[in-house]
Amino acid sequence: MVRLFVPFIIFIGLSSQAWANRLFIPMDDAQKNHLKAYGIAFWVLKAYETEMDWLLNYRGGSFLIPYNQKFATEMTIRGVSYEVISEAQANQILSEVAAPDANMDAVKLQKAPRVAVYSPKSKQPWDDAVTLVMSYAEIPYDVIFDDDVLKGKLPEYDWLHLHHEDFTGQYGKFYQFKDYPWYRDQKREAENIADKFGFSKVSQMKLAVVKKVAEFVSGGGYMFAMCNATDTYDIALAADGVDIVESMYDGDPADPNANKKLNYNNTFAFHNFKTLTNPYEIEFSDIDNQPEQRGLSENNDFFSLFQFSAKYDPVPTMLTQNHKTLIKGFLGQTTAFKKQFIKPEVIILGETKSAGEARYIHSIYGKGFFTFYGGHDPEDYQHRIGEEPTDLNLHPNSAGYRLILNNILFPAAKKKKLKT
Repeated sequence: MVRLFVPFIIFIGLSSQAWANRLFIPMDDAQKNHLKAYGIAFWVLKAYETEMDWLLNYRGGSFLIPYNQKFATEMTIRGVSYEVISEAQANQILSEVAAPDANMDAVKLQKAPRVAVYSPKSKQPWDDAVTLVMSYAEIPYDVIFDDDVLKGKLPEYDWLHLHHEDFTGQYGKFYQFKDYPWYRDQKREAENIADKFGFSKVSQMKLAVVKKVAEFVSGGGYMFAMCNATDTYDIALAADGVDIVESMYDGDPADPNANKKLNYNNTFAFHNFKTLTNPYEIEFSDIDNQPEQRGLSENNDFFSLFQFSAKYDPVPTMLTQNHKTLIKGFLGQTTAFKKQFIKPEVIILGETKSAGEARYIHSIYGKGFFTFYGGHDPEDYQHRIGEEPTDLNLHPNSAGYRLILNNILFPAAKKKKLKT
C-alpha cells in the first residue's frame, strides 16, 4: 500500500501545481498589505522580467501573475495576501474584465521603470512620502540632485520624483529658519552647485534644472511631484527671465511688476496665477488653497477620486486604483490646487468639491506625463519640520500612499493608444 500511496500523493501534488498556475493578488479589503503588494509587482517585473496583468477596477486594482513558487514564497515573507488559482479561473477573470459593459480592463505590465528621486544630498529636516513608501515597499531608486540633472543624467531613468523642493530659488521661503544648521547647509549646497555651473544666482540654476526636467518629460519621461515641488515648478517656468526673488534670498530686490510678466505658456499645469513675493510669507503663489481658505479640519478633510472609463481612459484609471474612493486629506506647504488656476487640458483625478480644490492632477506633456499630488504625508495630517518619519508598518493599507505607488507602476504598462 505504501508504494502505491506515496507516488499517488506526489502525482496529486504535481497535478494541483500544474493546474494552479496563476497567482492572484487581491487589492481590495482582502489584502493585508497593499503597499508591499506593489513592491512584489515591481520585484517580479525587475528581477524576473515576468509580465503580469493589472486588473483595473477589479477588486481594487488587483494583479494576476504567472505561478512561480519563488513569487509565492516572497509574498508570504513580505506579508502580502495572495491566492493560487487555476488557468481556467484566471481566464474567467480576464473574460469578466474584458466584457464590453464592464468598467474594467486588464493592462499588461512589462518592464520595471528605472526610478530616480530628485533630492538634496545634505541632511533633510523633513521626510518625503515617496521615498518612505518606496523603501517600505522595497522598490529600488537612485537619488540625484541639481548637479546630476545639469550633467545630463535624467535620460538614464524612466520615472522621476521631485522631492519636497522650492524651484524658485527662495530656499522654501524659510527665512525665519535662517540660523538653523539645516537651512545654512542647504543654502550652501545650492550656492556651491550654482557657482560650479556658472550661475550667479540659485534661482537661475534652479530654472535650468526645471528646464532639464521639462525636456525629460517632453521626451517621454514620467514626472511625479508632491507638496511645493508642484507649484514652485510651474512658477519657476512662468518666471523665466523675471526676478521674483527678494534680496534676502538673492542679493537684489524682486521686480515689482513681476506678476505682469509671467508667461503661462511655459507651465505644465497652472495658469493665471500670481506670485506672492512677501519673503516672510511661506506661500509662493495664490495657486495653493491655504488652510484658512479651505474651511476644513482634520476631522472633515477628505477628497474623492474620480471614476474613469477603464477601457477608454486607462491612464487616469491606473492612477486612481484603490480600495477606497474617499481619501483622508493631509496638509503640506502646498496642500491643494485652486481649480481656477488649473489649465483646462489637465485631468483632475481627485478633488475636495466643497473647497473648490483639486488634490491630485495629471496630464500629458509632450511625449511624457506628469502627476501633481498636493500635501506632504498621506498619514500625517500636519507634518512639522523635525518630526519623526511616519512608520508605514502602522499603515500597510494606506489609500493615500497607494496613489503614489500607482504612479510608480504606471510606466511599466504596455503602451496603448491613449485617449488622454
